[in-house]
Amino acid sequence: MSGETLHVYFLGTAGALPTPTRNPPCIMIRRGSDTLLFDCGEGAQQQMMRARCGFTINAIFVSHWHADHFLGIFGLVQTMSFNGRTELLTIYGPEWVHEFVDTLRHVARFNLKFPMESVELSHGSWVRFDGYTVTAFSANHGLPSLGFILEEDPRPGRFNREQAVALGVPAGPLFGRLQRGETVTVGIGDASVTIGPEQVMGHPRPGRKIVYTGDTRTVHPSIMDIAHDADLLIHDATYDESEAARAAEFYHATASQAGEAATALNAGTLVLVHTSSRYTDVQAHVSDAQKKYSGRILVPNDLDMVELAFRD
Repeated sequence: MSGETLHVYFLGTAGALPTPTRNPPCIMIRRGSDTLLFDCGEGAQQQMMRARCGFTINAIFVSHWHADHFLGIFGLVQTMSFNGRTELLTIYGPEWVHEFVDTLRHVARFNLKFPMESVELSHGSWVRFDGYTVTAFSANHGLPSLGFILEEDPRPGRFNREQAVALGVPAGPLFGRLQRGETVTVGIGDASVTIGPEQVMGHPRPGRKIVYTGDTRTVHPSIMDIAHDADLLIHDATYDESEAARAAEFYHATASQAGEAATALNAGTLVLVHTSSRYTDVQAHVSDAQKKYSGRILVPNDLDMVELAFRD
């Protein structure tokens, strides 16, 4: 697991309306050989082509049923069928996900060449993948809405080679067994000694963690226990602080509120997304967030990609 890459592609960073430079929301996370989509606005297929990341999607997570977050699924499903996909595609989402997938099958009116299923998630629901978990949490957007946390399993602690040698473990395959958590037996003179991994391994180290809020008002107080210490916090920042009243009215967050969330959750990097089409630049967003959060702040352009390294 320690060698798995973790890439985040920002395929769509606009708000409800696209602009000449920003597409509706779509975030692709590629971990090793797995590829997950979080929301899929219109134009997502062309963005995938421009990013050269392909159409091999293992699962789609939809945060809520506003059209800017799901319209791209219709064309994407048809393209995957044309391309000969046979593997199951699972679409996860809040209440109404079953109705959506039924509608997807009905409206498309073509012979789907692969199976498709829907899974309804709610606050605290989780989906297990190989080496990581995606957990859903409730967002505050005026209708059933979710955010998502992708969190890798803890990694083993560092292997203390010098300590292993001092305990009589010869260099070679036994090192690997200890690192995999196995107990080994070695002979010292006429005696046999059992060496456990706890004797040569450091404390477990955290895996990487990404939090995506979807569209929401301030929500971090309700997710402190599960969303803390994220390497990447991707937060709704539809408006700058001058439009705070509008943000509240339409169940969105400001960049300032995103900064507050990043500080409260101890995020490593704050990413501001879902920028309203009323803005021609994002300088005010960055300035507002910096007043609340002293860490790294990104406002990605469409097709930007972030690669997450391990913290240590």
